[in-house]
This record gives sequence, C-alpha cells and structure tokens, in this order.
Amino acid sequence: MAATQPHAAALKVPRGRTATGAIDYLTLTFAELATEVAGWRAHLRAKGVVTGDRVLVMVRQGLPLIASVFALFSLGAIPIVIDPGMGRRRFLECVRRSRPRVLLGIPVAQVLSHLFRRAFNTVKVRVHVSGNALHRIATHGAAHANLEIVPRAARDLAAILFTSGSTGAPKGVCYEHGMFEAQVTMIRDTYGITPGEIDLPMLPVFALFNPALGLTTIVPEIDPSRPATVDPRKIVQAIQQEQVTNTFGSPTLWLKIAQHCRDHAITLPSLRRVLSAGAPVPPALWTAMSQILPNGELHSPYGATEALPVSTIAAREVLAGTADATRTGAGTCVGHIVPPNEVRIIPITDTALASLQDLPLLPAGEIGEIIVRGPTVTQLYDALPEATARAKIPADAGEAADTRNWHRLGDAGYRDDSGRLWFCGRIAERVVLEDGTSLFPDQVEPLFNSHPSIRRTALIAVGPTDRQQAGLVIEPTNTRTVRSDAARRALAAELCQLARDHRHASRVHLFYFHPNLPVDVRHNAKIHRLALARWAASVTGYDSGGPD
Repeated sequence: MAATQPHAAALKVPRGRTATGAIDYLTLTFAELATEVAGWRAHLRAKGVVTGDRVLVMVRQGLPLIASVFALFSLGAIPIVIDPGMGRRRFLECVRRSRPRVLLGIPVAQVLSHLFRRAFNTVKVRVHVSGNALHRIATHGAAHANLEIVPRAARDLAAILFTSGSTGAPKGVCYEHGMFEAQVTMIRDTYGITPGEIDLPMLPVFALFNPALGLTTIVPEIDPSRPATVDPRKIVQAIQQEQVTNTFGSPTLWLKIAQHCRDHAITLPSLRRVLSAGAPVPPALWTAMSQILPNGELHSPYGATEALPVSTIAAREVLAGTADATRTGAGTCVGHIVPPNEVRIIPITDTALASLQDLPLLPAGEIGEIIVRGPTVTQLYDALPEATARAKIPADAGEAADTRNWHRLGDAGYRDDSGRLWFCGRIAERVVLEDGTSLFPDQVEPLFNSHPSIRRTALIAVGPTDRQQAGLVIEPTNTRTVRSDAARRALAAELCQLARDHRHASRVHLFYFHPNLPVDVRHNAKIHRLALARWAASVTGYDSGGPD
C-alpha cells in the first residue's frame, strides 16, 4: 500500500481540539507509516529482538500498536497481545504461560514486570516505549524502501492473541501468517471493502487489518480497558468530521451510540457499513441502526478469536424476519457461511473427540455444537495441549495430509433449511432441567428483554447439577422501580405471564435482580452467566408468588 498509494492518509491519531472544536489529528500517509515501521524494526533489532522471539506488546492503541506489530512481523518475531482489562491475576497467568523473551511496553508495563517478576521471569530483553500515543520513533529522512522483511511460510507462527475468557480462563490462540492473509481476503471480499475507505475501529487489534486493506485508520477516543465509558459524542464527531465509511464496535457500544443519535436526531450518511460482534446483536439495535444509516447497513460477523469470520448477516435479512423469530425463541440468526469455510452441527458432548468418523451430523433444525474448519481457523492453543484436544477435531483418515483440523466453537446452534446458521448460546451456559430438556440463553432471554422495564437478562442454572432449575437474572432499566419486594414480585408475575405460551421461556419461574450484569472487558457485551449463577446461590430469588 505504501508503494501503490504512498500519499494517501494511513493513520490519524487524535491529539486535542482546534480553536473551532474540531478534532486535531496527527496524520501519517502510507509512505510515512512504512517509514515508521522501518524505524521500529531498526530500533527493535538494535535492542536485540531476533526472528522467532516472543514479544509481549503493551503499548498504546493507534500508532505504537500498528507500527510496532508490523515491525515485529517484518523481523519474523511473534507479538503477544493480551487484553489489559481482564484483571491482574488472569493477566499475569497469561503472561507466564506465553513465555515472552521480550517485553515491548510503556513505563507502567515495565514497572509491572518488575513488581511481578515470577510471571515475567522469561523476559530477557526490555524495550521501553513512550506512553505518548503520538510518539514517533522513525527518522523522518528514512525511506520505507529500507524495510527488510524476513520471509515467513504460511504455517509459521505469526502472533498469539488471547480469548476474552467469558466462560473460562483466557487462552492464547496461535495465529499463523497464512491465517492473517486469509482473514484480510475474506473480510475484503465479504464486505466489499476497497482501498481508500476510512475506518474507525473500536477494538484496537482490528486496526491491524487496515494497512493491508488500504484503509485510513481513525484512532477512536476510547479507553480500550474500559470501553463502556465511551463518550458517544466523540465517536459521532469523528465519524462526521472524517467521513468514516466503515467501523467496528460491539453491540453494547453501538446501543449507546445509537441512543445518542436518536436523542439528537443525528444520522451518519458517510457510513457504508457498521460491523458489530462480540455478542449477539439484539433485535432493537438492528432497528435503531437502520434509522441512522441512510446510506449504509449494519452487519454482524459471527466467529471467535479462534475462527473469524465464520458467517455473517446483514440488517435487511434480520429485519425481514429473523428478528421476529429471535424474539419468539428461535435463537439468533448469524447468517450464511463465509466461503470457503465449512460448518457442521454435531451432537453436544463435553468429551474430547479424536475423529468425526463415527459421529452423526445433525439435520437442519436440530440443535447441536457448531464446528468449523477453513483457512482462518486456528489449529492449537499456546502451551495448553488439553484445551487443544478438547477444542480441535483432527481431519478424518483418508483426507489430504494438509487438511486442517475442525474447531469446536463451544456454541450451540443449528442450520435452517436455507443453510443459514442460528446461534442459541454457549454450551457451558445451557441449563439442563431435571427432565433432560436443555434451555439456551438466546432462545430465552430475547423474549424477556422485550419487556419495557428490563434492560437485559441472563439465563442461569440454579441448584445441583442433577436437579437444575432455570433462573433469570434481570438488570432493570431503572433500579428504583424494583426496590421493594412487592415491585419485584409484581414484575416476576408479569414475566411469567409474558412467557406463558413460550416453549422455552415458560420453563423459567425463578427471577433475580441485579443492578449491573457483569460483562467481558473486550466487548462489554458478553454476560458472565456462570459468575451470576454463583452469585445467585447466596441471594433471594422471586417467582410469581414471592421469594423462593
């Protein structure tokens, strides 16, 4: 891109406001960004970073992240990226298990490495990075043609990215160079993205795709460790001022932005597409976004850190019927499979699988576990052989030697008659009733979420494993309205009446109230239902008749 569009803007980093209130950006062209990458490469090599090194990257989003990661790729080193907000204990365990030889970090990261030496004991090289997101390292007279690249093969390890850990401990996912190349191709072709477009990525790691796609990256004014604190006014201003055409953000962030747009009668005509993922997009958001995107459309790619994208769906298809089906218990439609991925539905089991040969494939409409294989599907977890064995299914005997493993997404779902994929919920979060019936969050929660007094809900299992009951934890839109036992009892009765004729939701009779459901840090959207189940064991639940 530096060769084909050298003078086009590659990166814009906010650095304040002008006298008129406009966002003031530091702007780098593609040629300048390539020069910056070359400068980083020279700096890292001078500090002792070599091909094959594992490098823990703890830098600011935007320029430091993009320039340093591409410099590491050019050196043949392996960046390790861990979410900063997952909590200290989990973060340190991820560091310990990933065994970095190099720490590339801002001052607070360097201090952390000395305070917790046991987790960082494999670090032999420390490369200090300014905490200023605008800091440039390159000599301005350098030429991007000086950027040397160590050849890498498609199956060579490229990076280690960590899962969010919403239903367990975060795991390091091993990405190969060929997977990144395939992702760039699939994202470009699936969404019709063209060089010259302008992107505002509200998940920092997604900004790494933009230089390869030829997009201008607008760094958002958002704290990646606390995305829920985003100021929607700043996001809207950036979109309007820079004429952003593409953006990614979780459903939680876009609900907040959409509400701001509705409250102030704002539309965003420059946007061609909004991508939202990290949790199922609620029906209300599809409707809201259609009103503020006169020239664009909301899309929801489905997948996981281990496999992305698997499938995708657009607003026109959702609003034409799948949203109504979601509200009545069908689950969430996540659309058509992105080629060349293969997706199958297999019976739910908690045991490792050595092969698919003796396992029946479930027909359309029958819920099972979703598995996928394809060029972007990762093959193993870093230093976790047991987790790899549980999550991967080897190719069958007789298939080509280079055929890739299947990945078990850990999600329950089904294919409909037209081949579309439907998501019902995480398998670990299902509720198995005493009669053997399984209830899944996305077949229960949407009905209750339609009640005007409810912001969101979480289906949980209550009681011992062999005698589970279905409980629902409610986050009310206004906690003041449900402070008394009488108010809670009345709302529980309304919900029981609402679910009376609903095949799945009618099995829920026990209700709990929580002021703010716990969610993941990365997307601020995935509800921690297992943590809520543990919490519910020590508080009072209500049914239509009162406390249980």
